[in-house]
Amino acid sequence: MEIPSINLGRGKLPSALDMPSIPLKQPSADMPIFPPIVIPPSNLEAPAGVELDEAEEEETETQTEQPTFRVPVVKIDLPLPSAEIVATATYAAVAAVATTTLATPLFDKIKKQVQKFLQKKVNKWKENRQKKKKKDSSES
Repeated sequence: MEIPSINLGRGKLPSALDMPSIPLKQPSADMPIFPPIVIPPSNLEAPAGVELDEAEEEETETQTEQPTFRVPVVKIDLPLPSAEIVATATYAAVAAVATTTLATPLFDKIKKQVQKFLQKKVNKWKENRQKKKKKDSSES
């Protein structure tokens, strides 16, 4: 059995075509330069020997103190919200309850009036429809 083969001469492949190369320039761009921003760390403290004003000392002390509540059985410290947050939440809750309490009777009264009005309209429509049916049946 003969296997077909390509005979290129002395067993060499044909030479590749010469392709001209295209010279490409490397891209360049002007990069913007921004001045560096220095952000102090959150735990920044004055170095030893530097005196702080009394207002600055009080401010740093009040920021670090947060009241906590210790749960006796589980022995977990829970942070408590500040007085401003509790007062705001209390005012919002009282306003919501008062609005709901005062608005409910008003809306109930409006609801009853609208239901009566709509029921009268439905009843009148039914009567007109029945009268129309009787007219049509009597004419036939």
